[in-house]
Amino acid sequence: MLKVVPYTGEAASVHVDALAQLRIEVFRDFPYLYKGSLDYERGYLHTFLEAPDSLLVLAFDGDKVVGASSALPMEYETPNIQQPFLEQGHEIQRIFYYGESVLLQPYRGQGIGVHFFEKREQWARRLGRFDTLAFCAVVRPEGHPRRPKDYIPLDAFWRRRGFEQTDLYCQMSWQDLDEAEESPKALRFWMKTLG
Repeated sequence: MLKVVPYTGEAASVHVDALAQLRIEVFRDFPYLYKGSLDYERGYLHTFLEAPDSLLVLAFDGDKVVGASSALPMEYETPNIQQPFLEQGHEIQRIFYYGESVLLQPYRGQGIGVHFFEKREQWARRLGRFDTLAFCAVVRPEGHPRRPKDYIPLDAFWRRRGFEQTDLYCQMSWQDLDEAEESPKALRFWMKTLG
């Protein structure tokens, strides 16, 4: 039985190891090609869970965590995420930032991703101090050698959720599967105005 459960703050901390493993597994696939480590993931997740008003939405198949989605006020995000918005004059205190949405392959196409977006938007509205939602996604070239022939970008899905692609970018560094060390990657922001 599939269920989607929202957690705020530290309430999700009992699932940190399962979440860390899930992020590593899902982000190995194109377009992220991420070679992650359990130690890094645990640290990242604990930092995230400690942020005030953070939200973690988990998808379960029975007791197994099969998907996760995160969000937090942008004012608690890292400077590399905040900077493009600050440079354009945005008030980061008014932006609710969506972190990752990760879902194991067999569970895709069943509406869980829609629930992830709905639960995060509901939380942002409930908090009552945000007028913008934002997230970023990695940019990979069309001809990337590891791009699967059947790969379908999520752009249309995100547009159906009311998000539009912007001209704002940030950089994050991680080690791709075929890299010897970390290298910077460009990520593009998508935004939605809360009406």
